[in-house]
Amino acid sequence: MVEITDHQSQQFRDEGYFILERVLPHEVLESLRRDCSGAIREMNRRIDAGDPTVSSINHRDQRYFIPFRYEESSVVRTYVFSDLMAAICRATIGDEAYLFLDQHVVKAPGGGMRFGWHQDSGYVGFEHTPYLTTWTALDDMDERVGTIHLLPFSRAGGKEVTGHIREEGSNDMIGYFGDDPGITAAVPAGSVVVFSSLTFHCSGANQSDRWRRSFLAQYTPAPQRSPEGKLTQRAEPFLRGGQRVARL
Repeated sequence: MVEITDHQSQQFRDEGYFILERVLPHEVLESLRRDCSGAIREMNRRIDAGDPTVSSINHRDQRYFIPFRYEESSVVRTYVFSDLMAAICRATIGDEAYLFLDQHVVKAPGGGMRFGWHQDSGYVGFEHTPYLTTWTALDDMDERVGTIHLLPFSRAGGKEVTGHIREEGSNDMIGYFGDDPGITAAVPAGSVVVFSSLTFHCSGANQSDRWRRSFLAQYTPAPQRSPEGKLTQRAEPFLRGGQRVARL
C-alpha cells in the first residue's frame, strides 16, 4: 500500500504536483501495456474507417488519446479504482471522489507529436471546481521520448485558469506562452505523476525509436456539470466519506 506523505500533499496544494516513482507492481504495469496495445489497434481501425466520434487531437501513427477504457477493460477498471488511486485522491481532493476521465495517451516512435502548454481546466470551457490528474508512465520517460513537463504554481504566476486558444494544425488548446521549460518528469516506468487541473503542463515530440505510452486518470470531488446542467465526461462514484464505493 502506497502512502502519500504530508509533504507531498502540501506540495500539491502549494505547487500543483508531486511524483511517485516506481509504485506500480510489475504485473499491473504489464497488463496496462497490453491493454494500451489493443486500444491503439482499435483506434487505428476507427480512424481508417472515418469514425466521426474520434477526437480531432488523435493523429494516426503519431499521437493517440484513447478515452473511457474503464468501460471496456477490467484491467483499466481495476486500476482506476485501485488502492493506489484511492490514496492519491484522499491526499489531494479529499474523501469524495468521482472518476471523470481515463485515457491512454501515446506517442509513436520517430516523431510522435508534442502537446502544447495547457491546463486541463482550460479544456472544460466553464467555471468549475479544480480536479485531479494522475499520469502513469507505462514506459521509461525522459526528454527524448517526449515526457511531460510541469510548471509549478510559483513559476506560472498563480493557480487561476487562464484563457486558452486552439492551435491550428494540432487542435491543442494553448494557455502558456512563456519560456520557462518547467519541471521535466524524467521517471521510470511504473511511476505516477500527480497534478492539479490548474497545473500547466506540456510534452515534447517522441524523438526516440520506441513507443511512449502513458495512462491518464482524472477525478473530481463532485460530479462536474455545465451551466445548463449537462454532465461533463463521467462521474463514476469512487470514494464516499473516504471509503471506496466503486464496483470492480
